[in-house]
Amino acid sequence: MADEARHENARQAALDYHEFPRPGKLEIRATKPLANGRDLSRAYSPGVAEACLEIKADPASASRYTSRGNLVAVVSNGTAVLGLGNIGALASKPVMEGKAVLFKKFANIDCFDIELNEPDPERLADIVCALEPTFGAINLEDIKAPDCFIVEKLCRERMNIPVFHDDQHGTAIVVGAAATNALIVAGKKWEDIKVVSTGGGAAGIACLEMLVKLGVRRENVWLCDLAGLVYHGRHDQMTQQKAAFAQGTTPATLADVIGGADLFLGLSGPGVLTPEMVAKMAPRPIIFALANPTPEILPDAVRSVAPDAIIATGRSDFPNQVNNVLCFPFIFRGALDVGATTINDQMELACIDGIAALARATTSAEAAAAYRGETMSFGADYLIPKPFDPRLMGVVATSVARAAMETGVAARPLPDLDAYKQKLDGSVFKSALLMRPVFEASKLAVRRIVFAEGEDERVLRAANAMLEETTDLPILIGRPEVVEGRCERYGLPIRPGRDFHLVNPENDPRYRDYWGTYHELMARRGVTPDTARAVMRTNTTAIGAIMVHRGEADSLICGTFGQYHWHLNYVRQILARGGLRPTAALSLMILEDGPLFIADTHVHSEPTPAEIAETAIGAARHVRRFGLTPKVALCTQSQFGNMDNAAALRMRAALELLDAREPDFAYEGEMNIDVALDQTLRDRIFPGSRFEGAANVLLFASSDTASGVRNILKMKAGGLEVGPILMGMGNKAHVVTPSITARGLLNMSAIAGTPVAHYG
Repeated sequence: MADEARHENARQAALDYHEFPRPGKLEIRATKPLANGRDLSRAYSPGVAEACLEIKADPASASRYTSRGNLVAVVSNGTAVLGLGNIGALASKPVMEGKAVLFKKFANIDCFDIELNEPDPERLADIVCALEPTFGAINLEDIKAPDCFIVEKLCRERMNIPVFHDDQHGTAIVVGAAATNALIVAGKKWEDIKVVSTGGGAAGIACLEMLVKLGVRRENVWLCDLAGLVYHGRHDQMTQQKAAFAQGTTPATLADVIGGADLFLGLSGPGVLTPEMVAKMAPRPIIFALANPTPEILPDAVRSVAPDAIIATGRSDFPNQVNNVLCFPFIFRGALDVGATTINDQMELACIDGIAALARATTSAEAAAAYRGETMSFGADYLIPKPFDPRLMGVVATSVARAAMETGVAARPLPDLDAYKQKLDGSVFKSALLMRPVFEASKLAVRRIVFAEGEDERVLRAANAMLEETTDLPILIGRPEVVEGRCERYGLPIRPGRDFHLVNPENDPRYRDYWGTYHELMARRGVTPDTARAVMRTNTTAIGAIMVHRGEADSLICGTFGQYHWHLNYVRQILARGGLRPTAALSLMILEDGPLFIADTHVHSEPTPAEIAETAIGAARHVRRFGLTPKVALCTQSQFGNMDNAAALRMRAALELLDAREPDFAYEGEMNIDVALDQTLRDRIFPGSRFEGAANVLLFASSDTASGVRNILKMKAGGLEVGPILMGMGNKAHVVTPSITARGLLNMSAIAGTPVAHYG
């Protein structure tokens, strides 16, 4: 009864997901404004005629003036939907809508789902071909075999855009990537292995053809279906595609041919493969049991007879899920972006190489966070990346685009594939494009960045990324056995002593020098020798600050746990010397419509006019580091002098101080946030303000307000934070917050890695 109740709850939850708050999973949104008569005249008559005439003169310009270049059709007649069979076109619509959502989510490709009541494959192909003016590519989906082969062949012959049957080629690509890595783990070669497969449908045949392209000998492939072995002369349930893999001239069963097999490929149904059959396979067998929802054999049953087997399934609750979402969004992304006229073998093989290589690389921090607790280190339980690995877009789409260009099917070749990959990464990693000038500047010198919380997973991943992407040298403070163990657990290749320097707070040979230096700095502030010794044994922020003070590191990053001002206190004690002092914390919030800087989020609870002016000057300097022109708004409840509360008076005084200093950036205030961000509203309230357009720095009269705005933008507006950047410390220290991610720490290391002289 409990299982029945859970099933019913899951069923109802799925139905509610599709019904509420509005039916379905898709909507259409306009990408251009339509707010007045001028917009209407451009969007429709008479302005739309200009775009029509341009396309008539040059059909390729449709990708410039319409959405066609980023629009895919998912087309099905509902004859082979998931494991549900021939449920009809209408009942297939939830699946096709879901496919469209995946296109948008993973590759930012717009997609229309098209369900057609047409069982005849030739007539279905006619309809699909007639859609060519609308779409940049066609994804055929859930069409039964052998009809799917006929439809795809006819469409590819007649259409000048990519046509891709995902059930065939998407599955084959992901299987190819998983098999590539499985052979590496097992120490086997394509040309040597025996493959036994069950299932002669579209996916099964495509997978076998792909394995042959990868190097498997056709004579080493044994295909079985419901009628047993596919052999020469068999007539029952035969197709031309199955016949290409016929073996021998006599009937046989799966049990008869499984002996000595290196790879079992199942795309059939539950219970097809038994433990007794697995026991007959070659040593270190590879089992791809991909039937859904119940595989041909469960992993535990495999391991009962072959503990060292390498196993993949189609399910997300076991390691190595063979999921088409690893492939189809990105192969279409690359194909669309170069205007490919088809998707050829070389593009598919490039997709396989890209996916397989990602699994062998260090796991991304974002994927590790999404799949916390799962094995994410290349090996038997991690053959292919996870679907939410954000690197898939840049790596796979770029590989596909390169292959399309090299094979001459790209109608719009890209001039710079490296720049293209950076653009794709920037669309996934929101901070990538904005941070590029900072990363470039950080390469001007090799700086040593010490991380106070060196045992934290985010710090370890950031250190690994630093070594891959920058010239800076990470120094971690932490216990060696803990750091070593966590690097191993998280699948990180870096190791202390070889890749980065490690400071052991419990046993460092410089301990005497460190506590002596700290005592010397703090002796007249009530710190005794015993206190200094205790601090240098237990306080990693203080240890890192002492290292910077002594010249053993160039910058400190701390604060991944604990309270901001606790860390800031030790930064002040040790490093606020020689004219350096914390002036303010500046957070860059990356929003959908662009960047916005917020200050002061942490340092001064209620800054004085002089501190506000100093914050404005520092913020403007940092904004320029990101290649942006600063526009600073002094924000309060007051609107250009209409109130005289304490915050307004301090902002007004700060404005006078800025005027006296005549800084080289635009600033204005005091004003409300909406006025700072809306030129039209500002002109109505205060014509002739000091800058045009929206402010990109909002400076507040209290850290409570600044921090509140920062958190609202982060939690409710989907803003990604870079920072907080500690200004006034000459880049010697930055105090982050516990919510920071591994990529956030990498961004902060690039900021810390930029020589102060570079940005003033």
